Amino acid sequence: MPMTKEQHDEACTVYAALALYDGDAQLTSDLMKTLIEATGNEVEAYWPILFARYLDGKIEDLIFNVGGGGGEAAGDGVVAAGEVAVEKEEEEKKEEEEEEEIDMGGGMDMFGDGGDGGDDY
Repeated sequence: MPMTKEQHDEACTVYAALALYDGDAQLTSDLMKTLIEATGNEVEAYWPILFARYLDGKIEDLIFNVGGGGGEAAGDGVVAAGEVAVEKEEEEKKEEEEEEEIDMGGGMDMFGDGGDGGDDY
């Protein structure tokens, strides 16, 4: 299945950012654009700018924290999905703890003992 123009532009920009990072170069939109053009590719002008701004100081976190998400195609979507899943998991744990802490007293005697040692039934 061929890539759309948008997918192509995004992939080229991602690869350029990774190549610059791997070469210990600064992640700037100008360097990404130069590298993309050197490979014979053309992308919309906003892609290198968008990625340079987004990845500023974050690229190592994104590279080294891989594996926390589902099968999403976009890296940002994986990170966001992982954060949402963690938040939901924490909320569920809190709710379970709160449910366990609820006092079920007030006449709820499941086994008929009633605490009096007598016959409730």
